[in-house]
Amino acid sequence: MSNGLLRPVGVGRVQKVAAGGRFPVEKTRLKFSLDKIICQWLHAAVLDVEVIENPAAAVAALDPIRSRLLSELSEPASAATLASRLGIGRQKINYHLRTLESHGLVRVADTRLWGGLTERRMVASASSYVVSPGALGAVSADVGKRHDRLSASYLISLGARVVHEVGDLVRRAAESGLRLATLSIDTEIRFRSAADRAAFSRELTEAVASLVERYHDDSAPDGRPHRVVILAHPLPQIPETKEAV
Repeated sequence: MSNGLLRPVGVGRVQKVAAGGRFPVEKTRLKFSLDKIICQWLHAAVLDVEVIENPAAAVAALDPIRSRLLSELSEPASAATLASRLGIGRQKINYHLRTLESHGLVRVADTRLWGGLTERRMVASASSYVVSPGALGAVSADVGKRHDRLSASYLISLGARVVHEVGDLVRRAAESGLRLATLSIDTEIRFRSAADRAAFSRELTEAVASLVERYHDDSAPDGRPHRVVILAHPLPQIPETKEAV
């Protein structure tokens, strides 16, 4: 993909080029994901990220011991192995594993005979987890409750909606053995002044509105609506560490 502005130079890295292909701007870091570049084929057994919607499952995953077990179970392991690794009794490990299994957060990877007994090796359902705002029920973040689109609360609500909606889409795609095509652009910009920031916001809004007007088609019989969300916020300040003398 090349539009005179963004030119892929590798997964997760994009070079920014001025119109006409001149004046390459270095030091611009973009995480660039696009269909056919890093759209994922989702495997029904193990997801990269699983969004937890059920409140009880969220409570189970947030328990310190169970959270540690989920981390350890990125690869299959038995209760005996986990007990030895974590220094926790096997019965207690089994109790926590049964709880995680009841919420679908771990599953049986395989079984084997060990000392006349059948030993189960468990594996986590995902590499990492995010708790959906929907798990909070009526007090979850809701974009509809926020009217000031320039407020931090509105931005947080948008992020919460992304987690909820995309989490559900990922789950459905995994169940169907299909891929979910998404686009993510993540970059940093340092404005010289508040006036430049305001000018950038105005031009970005105009550019997005122009693209939407060009490509949006309510009458397309096979079209599928997509949500486009663009967020901007200051980067958190990292405390300076004093070097040892």
